[in-house]
Amino acid sequence: MSTWVLLRGLTREHAHWGSFVAQLAQATPQMRIATPDLPGAGALRAMTCPLRVEAMVDHVRAQLRELGIVPPYRLLGLSLGGMVAAAWAAAWPGEVDGCVVINTSLRPFSTVAQRLQPACWPRLLRLLVSRDARSIEDAILRLTSSTPRAHAALLDDWVAIRQARPVSTSNALRQLLAAARYRHPGPAPLAPTLVVCSAGDALVDPACSQALARHWGAPLRVHESAGHDLPLDAGAWLAGQLAAWCRP
Repeated sequence: MSTWVLLRGLTREHAHWGSFVAQLAQATPQMRIATPDLPGAGALRAMTCPLRVEAMVDHVRAQLRELGIVPPYRLLGLSLGGMVAAAWAAAWPGEVDGCVVINTSLRPFSTVAQRLQPACWPRLLRLLVSRDARSIEDAILRLTSSTPRAHAALLDDWVAIRQARPVSTSNALRQLLAAARYRHPGPAPLAPTLVVCSAGDALVDPACSQALARHWGAPLRVHESAGHDLPLDAGAWLAGQLAAWCRP
């Protein structure tokens, strides 16, 4: 049996998958699901985040080994998690039987301005220096969702996550630097690959996913209104797309 390995983005952790885990489990009942954390976040918040995406892969693989979860893995990565998934598939192709990247961006396929849209830079910098959990999470919700009012009830949950397992400013910066430095070797993953993006993404230009799909010759699925956090804005749609893609 293959296992979905869900990989979150910058400063996010396993708990931020929310209801999407249940939606994916219902849509793909033949699959197990694992939600490991990236170093510096969640259960690994005390760890110093490495400055290389490839090292993040090593830490996630070690978590799965400790849990007794063995390959094959079907990787699903959102944003920074998509970079980790792409690096994993490139370095350890024998472990991967599928790779899905969502709203991610990779050098050398996209420009700096596409990979992180300039209008977001000042707000992200303010988030990194803020100390108020509620204002931070409210700003993140507004940045990553195209319909933040529809998810207002989640804000208390996100604040509780931040208060219980805060990501340090230094680890947030290290994650951001690792993402900026990472350069993909180029060739498409050997395993079947799916690229997914949101037309309403205010953080990462959807052109990044379009370029990646063209370069890899991979199918592209586009949600016409969701924001950067596609599993939040359109989790049922995403689960349905993944279920269809998994069918032989």
